[in-house]
Amino acid sequence: MTNEDRQFYICNCFTTDNIFLEEYKLHVRFVSEQQFTRDYGVVLRRLGCVTDAQFEDVFNKISQEVDRRRRLSVTCAERVAAIKDTYRPLHPHVYHLKESYLAPKFKQIVDFCRVSAVRVGSLGDLLQEEAAARVYRFPVFERSFCEQLVEELEHFEQSSAPKGRPNTMNHYGILLNELGFDEGFITPLRQLYLQPLTSLLYPDCGGGSLDSHKAFVVKYDMDEDRDLSYHYDNAEVTLNVSLGKDFTEGNLYFGDMRQVPLSEMQCWEVEHRVSEGLLHRGQQMHGALPISSGRRWNLIVWIRASQERNKLCPMCNRRPELVEGGGFADGFTKPCIAPLNAACVLT
Repeated sequence: MTNEDRQFYICNCFTTDNIFLEEYKLHVRFVSEQQFTRDYGVVLRRLGCVTDAQFEDVFNKISQEVDRRRRLSVTCAERVAAIKDTYRPLHPHVYHLKESYLAPKFKQIVDFCRVSAVRVGSLGDLLQEEAAARVYRFPVFERSFCEQLVEELEHFEQSSAPKGRPNTMNHYGILLNELGFDEGFITPLRQLYLQPLTSLLYPDCGGGSLDSHKAFVVKYDMDEDRDLSYHYDNAEVTLNVSLGKDFTEGNLYFGDMRQVPLSEMQCWEVEHRVSEGLLHRGQQMHGALPISSGRRWNLIVWIRASQERNKLCPMCNRRPELVEGGGFADGFTKPCIAPLNAACVLT
């Protein structure tokens, strides 16, 4: 059985932890009103949530988000079925990865990483490390492909097909598994091109054993989401590619790993360039500054290693309690237990 044939799970903290209160730029855990008030009451009052009506509004928004998460697998399956029935792609070819879509330098980097005994330092000029620790920049796609992919995304966005929200922080974007990109595009991108690179750059984060992902695109626009608050990802490694279109400002900023207290963190600004990707550890704190004009689409791939997250859920910092989920779910797996009569083969 291959990695892709296994059952993947979510951690049951999915319905209680890391709920983002946008108005207060705060991630919270909600088990009960009593627990929530005890843990966050003082902080929220300091942030301006002081009246009973404001607290009631917070509880209503949390309730809506919890309900959305509980129904997610069902609503996702319904959207997938509806998209298959009603949506006709503008550029069907972009759903299947071809080497011609990839930047020559990216292919050169991957080929170099596939050679045994290669060290990070030997990548030399092929890979640019940013001022933020272990954040790497490299070209990923040809610009012509980026343009066609954005055209496809905008065509879908303007269609009547149902659309899911990428995550709790981004209001505008598209879940690529629902649109049909997983099997033919994102999975081969992860397996054939990203894993040789992550194996070399992030062996301590499970970079050599990445076996699932969540991929989506997010959109920044002057009349919609303009920025993204400081956060970390539900991933071991993240790839963030700027697809276009025309925009100004909106740089990313990176801090330290999430375990470092905020008061001790430094931040480094990193420019977004169309067709180029930024690769970083998922648990590294980061955010996006506001764009000042135009529109930007970004491809985000949260890449996960079950052997790492099975030990400790990165979102709740506890041993995961597993609940069934659809597709790659949140990348957790159960240990494989061989049948009692299975033969033991020594090699």
